[in-house]
Amino acid sequence: MKNKHFLLRVLVLLFVSLNGIGVLAHSAIGDQPLSKIAIEKATLALRDSISIKASPLVLGLNGEDTEWIVVEFENDDPSNEDWIGYQFANSSNSDYAKTGKASLRFQLINQRADFSFALFGGGLSNPQLVAVSNSISFVNPKAPLYPRLAQGKSWNEMTVTWTSGYNIDEAIPFVEWGWKGHKKMRSPGGTLTFNRNSMCGSPARTVGWRDPGFIHTSFLKDLWPNTVYTYKMGHLLSNGSYIWSKTYSFRSSPYPGQDSLQRIIIFGDMGKAERDGSNEYSNYQPGSLNTTDQLIKDLKNIDIVFHIGDITYANGYISQWDQFTAQVEPIASRVPYMIASGNHERDWPGTGSFYDTPDSGGECGVLAETMFYVPAENRAKFWYSTDYGMFHFCIADSEHDWREGSEQYRFIEHCLASVDRQKQPWLIFAAHRVLGYSSDKYYGLEGSFDEPMGRESLQRLWQKYKVDIAFYGHVHNYERSCPIYQNKCVNSEKSDYSGTMNGTIHVVVGGGGAHLSEFSSVNTSWSLYKDYDWGFVKLTAFNHSSLAFEYKKSRDGKVYDSFTISRDYRDVLACVHDGCEATSLAS
Repeated sequence: MKNKHFLLRVLVLLFVSLNGIGVLAHSAIGDQPLSKIAIEKATLALRDSISIKASPLVLGLNGEDTEWIVVEFENDDPSNEDWIGYQFANSSNSDYAKTGKASLRFQLINQRADFSFALFGGGLSNPQLVAVSNSISFVNPKAPLYPRLAQGKSWNEMTVTWTSGYNIDEAIPFVEWGWKGHKKMRSPGGTLTFNRNSMCGSPARTVGWRDPGFIHTSFLKDLWPNTVYTYKMGHLLSNGSYIWSKTYSFRSSPYPGQDSLQRIIIFGDMGKAERDGSNEYSNYQPGSLNTTDQLIKDLKNIDIVFHIGDITYANGYISQWDQFTAQVEPIASRVPYMIASGNHERDWPGTGSFYDTPDSGGECGVLAETMFYVPAENRAKFWYSTDYGMFHFCIADSEHDWREGSEQYRFIEHCLASVDRQKQPWLIFAAHRVLGYSSDKYYGLEGSFDEPMGRESLQRLWQKYKVDIAFYGHVHNYERSCPIYQNKCVNSEKSDYSGTMNGTIHVVVGGGGAHLSEFSSVNTSWSLYKDYDWGFVKLTAFNHSSLAFEYKKSRDGKVYDSFTISRDYRDVLACVHDGCEATSLAS
């Protein structure tokens, strides 16, 4: 009995350590794909006649943090229900049920532990462990990995967040950085982690739990604008030796208001997927790799990324945050990767969420707040502002109360009111849930076409402070509205806006990768473009008077919807309905 309990604990670690855990969208959480594996029914049926071998034995010999491995196996009683690491055994050999021989390839990332592979019979609903492979390991499983850049609390500060296996009693974390080709300096890193009791419920506290390692953040201050810096993460061990990451580089932010080419990427609801096919039985984020790859392909033409909620869809299976940070490392290590809080990061009953749903799988915001940095005053309240050159961004947290009189409402108004539009003419609002306009099928059934109490509470602020564009995720498609106020188009133009806009354009860009959302059958008059596909938005500011908007599909990176805004500062100052202060005549 002791052996059985021990092995079942090992199986739980196998389940949450390996690739291929798909997850679901903004609807129900009960279908989380890992829950399809009935771990509670797992039984031991080990047989000496079955062999399983994983190779190579040692990974990362040349500093790699991701490697492909091969698992070979022979089974004297094969079935098409057999599976290993979330791939069915016959996926690479259709004759497996006859021959009993096959091999599978997996892509592993360094996750601070050794790996073994288990062959199961009985399918997903009645798993029977029949063989376990040898273990394989990375040279340094504790190595500093997966850097995530983010803007600091001032325009000339960059933060670097990374994951390692080193606590502060073992090693001192820091970042070595400086101008490319010049002498480097060092900035210390803080260290955070959390334990099972930090989680709010299951599966995060139970079958989904996995030790997250240690998350470090270092603040690189007093950066010169538009300057290329190189950096690498380091850990100074107690014996005086150093552990180093690879070397990376980034370009610092322009000075606020600087007149130069500035390019912004915005999307939501991406999630993760596996390049090795180990998610094939429940492929929930089918577009996420396409989105990731298109951004990597165009990275030299991208300055900053905003991923506005529903980041990993880990839903309480904590190992998936490592998987996600590995997937986006080529992006997040080079440009700031700014996130917003979504329902799948934050929501859990009785924890202060505005929505009383279990969508986070028991994470209740802890993972998002720890794994990524945002320049919020309090990261548990995930709203913040940030500047990038001619842009000013106000990022709201739709999972906390935004209604008039709330703490967040006061932040939103202050954020919108504080921007100097002569220096930063492009004012952007973003939140995860649709607080503006969406022709989503389910919103349509409610007759609201937005989140209840959304624009009802905030449209006065958007109008008063002349927000140019408001972005949302949550609904997994793309849609663009006309410039709109109080449910009516206030500008008849569709693609080339000039002069005073009169209202705010609302954009749903939740097609980052998760399963797509259907549109309502109602033909909403304010909707100018809809697309049932995966994609993202790119904003390009050429100067203070010219902004280009492009919606690109993830499948090919081509532009499918676009518009331009051309205007001068006097056009921003012009009065619009409900958008000017009361005036009086001088006597």
